[in-house]
Amino acid sequence: MNEDSWQEKGVQALGVDMDSSNRKATSRARVGQVLARPNFKLRLASLPIRTATLGMFLFLAFLLASASWSETHLAADNAPITPILVELFTSEGCSSCPPADALLEKMDTLQPIPGTQLIVLSEHVDYWNHDGWTDPFSSASVTDRQTAYVRALGLKTAFTPQFLVDGTEELKANNNEQTVQLLQKAASAPKIPMRIASVIVDPGNPAVVRGRIESDVSSEKRKADVFVAVAFDHAESQVSRGENSGRHLSHVAVVAELTKVGKLEPGKSFGQDFRIKLKLPAAGPMNLRVVAFAQEAGPGKVTGAVLKSVSIN
Repeated sequence: MNEDSWQEKGVQALGVDMDSSNRKATSRARVGQVLARPNFKLRLASLPIRTATLGMFLFLAFLLASASWSETHLAADNAPITPILVELFTSEGCSSCPPADALLEKMDTLQPIPGTQLIVLSEHVDYWNHDGWTDPFSSASVTDRQTAYVRALGLKTAFTPQFLVDGTEELKANNNEQTVQLLQKAASAPKIPMRIASVIVDPGNPAVVRGRIESDVSSEKRKADVFVAVAFDHAESQVSRGENSGRHLSHVAVVAELTKVGKLEPGKSFGQDFRIKLKLPAAGPMNLRVVAFAQEAGPGKVTGAVLKSVSIN
């Protein structure tokens, strides 16, 4: 079954079962419980593993299992929107990752929970690059960020694809009820209001993004680091080697740079200018996303997030 047919049929399925998670035996990673298409063979060393259909179950689960979709729970136009940060650690060298990439894009497009904004980030690790394909969007800093999560969450090792919600919860793709409950829990958590007061692309150098991040007085009792991520709104690759050889891959909100710009102190407001230099994949127009978020050390809980788009002409 081709990728288009998989996605088309996947949204029609609600009940799914997942086999045991796929782990890749490398020094730094394993492929975990994955979002896989029918009859998609994965490898654990040389052992083939066959997974069942998952498709886009997440959104049907929202529609059928989440009470927030009833008319009495629809958000009013002037109601505050709660941001939820969804990070996907992924790689173009991982054969299990394209379905997860597609799911992240659906989450971004459909925004399935009223009253919330799913702010998504696609973070490409570099530990798959030795398997024949160098992911052009990968970086050692993203691998370091995932490794820090592994320590903070008490996991045995890093793996791809891995979804993290607000820095503290893993989204398990094999459990509809858990997924709905997890995102509802994130939606109910109070967040510090944050603002991207300004953001521009340097007219003389389109590889430089400047701006200012602000927040109201923090009611949180713990300090939080303030990060700014600049991401490519959309990115594509034609993979010629490795596990995804011959496939055309598409990604959303691909992190190009992630920088800590300051610290949010309890009981204090925050304001900080930032300047971030990018390595652009090509010359010409493109759309960028600027995501600012506050996160407790660890890395820990995300206590606030905001998104703003900017174009390079």
